[in-house]
Amino acid sequence: MDSLNEYVLEYKNQLEKGDIKKAYIGLMEYIMSLRSHFKSKYPDYFVSGSVYSGYMDMSYFSFTPDFLKKRKLKIAIVFVHETIRFEVWLAGNNKQVQKKYWHLFRNGDFDKYEINSTLNGVDSIIEHILAENPNFDELTSLTDLIEDEALQFIKDLQNFLV
Repeated sequence: MDSLNEYVLEYKNQLEKGDIKKAYIGLMEYIMSLRSHFKSKYPDYFVSGSVYSGYMDMSYFSFTPDFLKKRKLKIAIVFVHETIRFEVWLAGNNKQVQKKYWHLFRNGDFDKYEINSTLNGVDSIIEHILAENPNFDELTSLTDLIEDEALQFIKDLQNFLV
């Protein structure tokens, strides 16, 4: 395929089959319920008002404790569509903050997670996999896993930054 028109026709064909549409709706409903879970269980954290659904590349919401928010950092719970996995990302509120903390983590004694090798073309400082092969037939277990891993990630960041 070479033209947008050909891609759109294929997109239409796939939507008519129904499986992609059902999967996408199910994923978005789960991610919205995951955001609601975090918002209700952690009222002291900043949780974004909605889910960014993306361009079928990634969908995410923010889940940021006060100690990071004060530093103009944020946590994102991210679903990466291409790899079908959940990740947690540390990012800055802007490029200057991102650069400052990227240098701090790269030059500091932080070895818990791999720090991105560059800031060029990326939206995060650190990315960590929460659920490599999520089982969408066991949503309660999946939510527990994402929650536990995200909280550990935040705790490790806090231990380094405080």
